[in-house]
Amino acid sequence: MARYSFRLPDIGEGIAEAEIVAWHVKVGERVEEDAQLADMMTDKATVEMESPVSGVVVELAGEVGDLIPIGSTLAVIETDGDGEGEGEVDAPPADTPAEEKVAAETPGAEEVSVAEVGTPAPVAAPAPTPAPTPALVPVTAAAHDRQILASPAVRARAKDLGVDLGQVHAEGDRIRHADLDAFLRYSSGQGYHAPGASRARADEPIKVIGMRRKIAENMAASKRAIPHFTYVEEMDVTALEEMRADLNANRGNRPKLTMLPFLIVAICRTIPQFPMINARYDDEAGVVTRHGAVHLGMATQTDAGLMVPVIRDAQDKNVWQLASEISRLAEAARTGKARPAELTGGTLTVTSLGPLGGIATTPVINRPEVAIIGPNKIVERPVFDGDHIRRAKLMNLSISCDHRVVDGWDAASYVQALKKLIETPVLLFAD
Repeated sequence: MARYSFRLPDIGEGIAEAEIVAWHVKVGERVEEDAQLADMMTDKATVEMESPVSGVVVELAGEVGDLIPIGSTLAVIETDGDGEGEGEVDAPPADTPAEEKVAAETPGAEEVSVAEVGTPAPVAAPAPTPAPTPALVPVTAAAHDRQILASPAVRARAKDLGVDLGQVHAEGDRIRHADLDAFLRYSSGQGYHAPGASRARADEPIKVIGMRRKIAENMAASKRAIPHFTYVEEMDVTALEEMRADLNANRGNRPKLTMLPFLIVAICRTIPQFPMINARYDDEAGVVTRHGAVHLGMATQTDAGLMVPVIRDAQDKNVWQLASEISRLAEAARTGKARPAELTGGTLTVTSLGPLGGIATTPVINRPEVAIIGPNKIVERPVFDGDHIRRAKLMNLSISCDHRVVDGWDAASYVQALKKLIETPVLLFAD
């Protein structure tokens, strides 16, 4: 037997470390060559690490959420070959079995994970606490602290019924449907709540890792370093919504238009008059770069958290091309298929809550950019038109700016220029 030490390779220019966001193997499991070992996150993207050899995993570098330096050992795999090979590390002393060495050196190696209930645990779980009746265990601290073993189906059923599995006594090594049935028969309602009933829920500690940690770090750095101010203006989008409906009714096989492509066209048309809006600020160098091209970031909500894919050269695209690119990038972000190059290099960001809307927002700037624009909910209200009252569709538009780079007058003037195009949408298509 030989041991192969798999070191974390250089997975991106300028990357010094990466975060473990998921393990696909456990100590003691066999892994095949090219099978997934772990998912590692850098500042730019999540990268899948594959095993270069086949063998049994004997050591893992850390837990989910830990940061691993580039070049350090990520996993040690015991291969079937003999002799020394590239990546081989020293074996444990002869008087110490390898399994005991791994258990001693791997944090949490002797713990039984709740998520692993379908697989026999490598170390025996604590014996169930004896109960005075075959169906009910009194609610005590010990009952909640003990390991609760149950299949996903039993857990789901208990959740639907509002039953705390810490109160259910298991006849065997884990809680089964029969144990749950017995609890419901003999509990006389103690500790049981019908679905929809109000009841306290257990505290749930959530480790901040992966994308959520990156979002937290970036937002904290942005609010800490950038003096934000937000300006909000109301716009009449009645004519724009009528134009949008007409274009969608005659779109053929082209993508359906939302408000966003029209707003992006308006943003790009007004940027040349206000170049300080489409800029990036290098704090360390003390340099503001005003960009000629508009690489527009599009804040997108995903299961992993907020991501900002970038529409390259948005100023060169028409509403149909923008609609297609918005759809493509949003889908890539939500499915985790967005390339690192599609998630970096933005010069200005648009963020929208879509149908959730809201009267007004105060969006946080996507550092090192200096501005972020947020359209809000469209509502119908009566408005005065001279001496007459008419029904109008109104929308508030928010813009947050870096006050070190953008003055309040500039931000207000820019939004007024946007308003003119939005309220007279034919100008969006005029040369």
